[in-house]
Amino acid sequence: MTKLFFPVTLMVLIIILSYCTSDKNSSAPDHKTLSDTELLALVQQKTFQYFWDGAEPHSGAARERIHEDGIYPENDRNIVTTGGTGFGIMAIIAGIEEGFITRTEGYARIQKIVNFLSTADRFHGMWPHWLDGETGKVKPFSEKDDGADGVESAYLFQGLLTARQYFREGTGEENALAAKIDTLWRQAEWSWFRKNGENVLYWHWSPNYQWEMNFPVQGYNECLIYYILAASSPVWSIPPEVYHEGWARNGNIDTLVTTYGYSLSLKHNNAETYGGPLFWAHYSYLGLNPKGLQDQYADYWQENANQTRINRKWCIDNPEHYKGYGPDCWGLTASYSRNDDGSVGYAAHQPGDDKGVISPTAAISSIPYIPEYSIQAIRGFYDKYGDRLLGKYGFFDAFSPQYDWFPKRYLAIDQGPIVVMIENYRSGLLWKLFMSAPEIQEGLTKLDFSYRVEP
Repeated sequence: MTKLFFPVTLMVLIIILSYCTSDKNSSAPDHKTLSDTELLALVQQKTFQYFWDGAEPHSGAARERIHEDGIYPENDRNIVTTGGTGFGIMAIIAGIEEGFITRTEGYARIQKIVNFLSTADRFHGMWPHWLDGETGKVKPFSEKDDGADGVESAYLFQGLLTARQYFREGTGEENALAAKIDTLWRQAEWSWFRKNGENVLYWHWSPNYQWEMNFPVQGYNECLIYYILAASSPVWSIPPEVYHEGWARNGNIDTLVTTYGYSLSLKHNNAETYGGPLFWAHYSYLGLNPKGLQDQYADYWQENANQTRINRKWCIDNPEHYKGYGPDCWGLTASYSRNDDGSVGYAAHQPGDDKGVISPTAAISSIPYIPEYSIQAIRGFYDKYGDRLLGKYGFFDAFSPQYDWFPKRYLAIDQGPIVVMIENYRSGLLWKLFMSAPEIQEGLTKLDFSYRVEP
């Protein structure tokens, strides 16, 4: 699937060199001469570097966070995130195709990641949320969250299966990498997470606390991919009733809510009127193609597009009267957040729970759904805020014009969807690869989905 990449690479290098030699004392340099294509290329390439130059060196995996301000939690610099690494693997494949790196370089990095994952801590074939990138040992996400994380592992497997499909018909070395990924896939015990055979999947299992986290995963939220992969497993598959009774709550996932003229068909957990934070429309759909994806509960393209439109419209209406909001500055999702004392925290920003914090990934990663409005936001971020918002690894995670708050910090799980969704908007590459997996097609059919497989 490799294509000629020199023209795109040359264009990006010229843009970056021009940017780097601009007047750094200006908070908003004149970037308006960039075309939309050039702007997207620059944003994608810089964000890709989070997973390339910014990767944890021993494992090659994605660091949980990178802070340009140099302030980190204790012993946190080498902690890698499994879900973010799945997103990063997909970003590396996009980077190969766009010419940011060569295929040989991309293969070598993904091989390094897979070798690390093969020896890292796993529990019933699943990884924890966080791993020490130097040792492969689990770093507890919280006191009792010190074992398997089914949802984060699903995000990782979404990336791994995409890579398997990408390399499976390549060189002998590439084919061996695809086979190693397939082994990891077959070792993942999805059905174990039914907790003694219940018709629902649980998020966590701990070797020390077993099921004490007690978090059944029910829709609708960011976790659809967890159920799709569990149904698709060639060894540890779940039956359809786990999806319908657990995820879909015996049909109670259904609703019909219209906000700002846009309808939602699914009950968004604790956010039924406006839909949840926008990562719900991103994380499960980096490989799972929402175009043509339908079941008895929803048309997932329409659901995601309408959730995005509602989120944007809330920011334009701006009922809280926050400074800076508008058609070129919108997007509420989970990200770093501003605490009341001005310190940096974390929050799931969404309409109805708006703290005056914009997360660039929300608008940018929505580009397949409403491209003209996402590009309008990207241009607004770029032209209005310049170097205050755009750093070494793309746009910083979150900011607030209301409070003049611009922390120079990144999170892997927010940077990854930017690279991947820009690529899916351009070429559909990651969707094509993931959806080409025969097990995924079988799993979707088993759950009575209709879906699209691009040639």
